[in-house]
Amino acid sequence: METNELLSISKLSVALQNKTILSDTNLTLCGGEILGLVGPSGCGKTTLLNTVAGFNVISSGKLKLSKGDSIAGDDVLTITASNNVPPEHRNIGMIFQDYALFPHLSVEKNICFGMDKLPKSEQKSSTTKLVNLLKLTHLETRFPHQLSGGQQQRVAIARALAPRPKLLLLDEPFSNIDARLRNELMLEMRQLLKQLNMSAIFVTHNKDEVFTFADKIAVMHEGSILQSGSPAQVCQSPISWQVADFLQLGSWLPVQVQDEYFQSALGDFSSTSTAISNTVNNQANTQTQQLLLKPQAIEYCEDEKIKPNVKVTNIAVTEQGFHYFLSSIERNSPLAFEQLSFYSNTLLDVGQLIAIKIKPHSYQVFSQQ
Repeated sequence: METNELLSISKLSVALQNKTILSDTNLTLCGGEILGLVGPSGCGKTTLLNTVAGFNVISSGKLKLSKGDSIAGDDVLTITASNNVPPEHRNIGMIFQDYALFPHLSVEKNICFGMDKLPKSEQKSSTTKLVNLLKLTHLETRFPHQLSGGQQQRVAIARALAPRPKLLLLDEPFSNIDARLRNELMLEMRQLLKQLNMSAIFVTHNKDEVFTFADKIAVMHEGSILQSGSPAQVCQSPISWQVADFLQLGSWLPVQVQDEYFQSALGDFSSTSTAISNTVNNQANTQTQQLLLKPQAIEYCEDEKIKPNVKVTNIAVTEQGFHYFLSSIERNSPLAFEQLSFYSNTLLDVGQLIAIKIKPHSYQVFSQQ
């Protein structure tokens, strides 16, 4: 157990309206850590966030939340099905997707709302600090409808931070922000949380937000967490097809394993030339499996004498040159593929037949189940 562990979730299950939404969910979060919770729609991300906040009741399992510097001491809340703790006693702040600002209250009064039990002088002092910290100076008397989306988000952050929570929860915090400002606001908010040494969990559908904003990532699927770790660790070593596919870590090349070779629509290549980082199912060599193929592992063969094996189906212009989608020429095969992602500085034509080959690398192979 980490000495500065702030949150520990063990074998958590939650049922809503007699339907199990979360099952056997496990997660830990340390002090000062920012966790990005990702996964497809309906996988249980928001339900998990609401359960941590106290809006949902646990069906089984355990949730431990520190009130001090770690959950190793006595100063800890242990929340179970038989021992619920209401939201107002968890010392957790939450920012909703639509910010949920009070439309009839000014910026200043929105921020003060969570500090109503403090003396007026302390409320004023804390509000002034937050207004300066979040660049809301001269906006204190405005109402939410008079603010831009970015300004409304800053007010929501200030209101959530005002009671000085131990943990901040954010549900799709950047979804309503103009794309031009999104990265700027993410970096600003990350710096703010680090400056305050505040832990946070945020839900998103956008994997790019996780890579920009989070220290740690947890990938959910059908009510459970499949994998968690640093974004770099999870991207380099996904443990399942679902993780790699959701994070769009590359394209999928159907393969069959025959002895020491992979058979594919791009030809046969050795499976022993480099390490295979995922166990290949050798019980049935005829079973089609999926090789995770990143664009940098694909080499364009300019030699016209080499027989073409793919067709260009789409072209886009990017900062990395031309981005192509390729399909296999052979269509009536279990190893055929529709969309292989490939970058090149060479200008090709839609419909053009070209030859590519796979560079030797640490192959990652998964069963699509």
